[in-house]
Amino acid sequence: MKSYLYYPGCSLKGTAKEYDISVTALMTSLGADLLEIDDWTCCGATAAQAVDSGIGLALGARNLALAEKNSRPDPEKEPLDILVPCSACYLNLKTAQFDLEKDKAKREGINQVLSKENLSVQTHLKVRHLLDVLSLDVDWKKGLPFSNPLEGIKVAPYYGCQCLRPFTVFDNPESPHSMDEMIQAAGAQVLDWDMGAQCCGASNATTKPDVGQYLVGKILDNAKDAHCIVTVCPMCQMNLETYQDKAHPVPVLYLPQFLGLAMGIARDRLGLELNLSENVQLTGG
Repeated sequence: MKSYLYYPGCSLKGTAKEYDISVTALMTSLGADLLEIDDWTCCGATAAQAVDSGIGLALGARNLALAEKNSRPDPEKEPLDILVPCSACYLNLKTAQFDLEKDKAKREGINQVLSKENLSVQTHLKVRHLLDVLSLDVDWKKGLPFSNPLEGIKVAPYYGCQCLRPFTVFDNPESPHSMDEMIQAAGAQVLDWDMGAQCCGASNATTKPDVGQYLVGKILDNAKDAHCIVTVCPMCQMNLETYQDKAHPVPVLYLPQFLGLAMGIARDRLGLELNLSENVQLTGG
């Protein structure tokens, strides 16, 4: 497997450390090298865009410029893609890239600001979500080393909003299925449900908690026939784990944790002890 520039974002260095730990363990086991972008900063999440869209754009542009600066460790090879596990970070970087590509004047203005750090952005790198990389760059039919197949486990794949919309890149935003092949390759079954692309209401959790809890409750209740929910978004994971008492409780794992278990990677290398929801029955431990 090839090398990638790695943009973990703030969540994976704080509240979602287990996501960062499991991404690193899984990608290493798959033979990929992750080169963390030097001196990256927060993407602004949703807060920066809401307060000042210019600041949101500048934060994304600076991270893209840093990635471009580090994108060609081997001058003889093609520049590396940027791998982003957090769906909010992915959306912000994609949005910044899109805005700077279509508006030359805006790009020139941003580059004037970035020049104070001897940086510039050309927007030529591919910004890719972890799910994009796993679903398109790995041949799951090839017979990967699943030494601990999770037979008898039924999984509700949960994608959330931001890795699918508005940029349609690697899956159908209304009816996503990119996780199916991986889950089945791990020996498990996929729950037939229609909540995988529904919003969990993470941004409502503090401002309109009744709305957020209602949306989370719908997802958890619809997953009641599954042994676990598997997701690729730190905000979705935190929201679904936090409100387990508001509906039918279902363990929530990150996709790299789930796949790592099936590959026989040790629990501590997947950060499973940091999850809030119960997952012992999935590991036999």
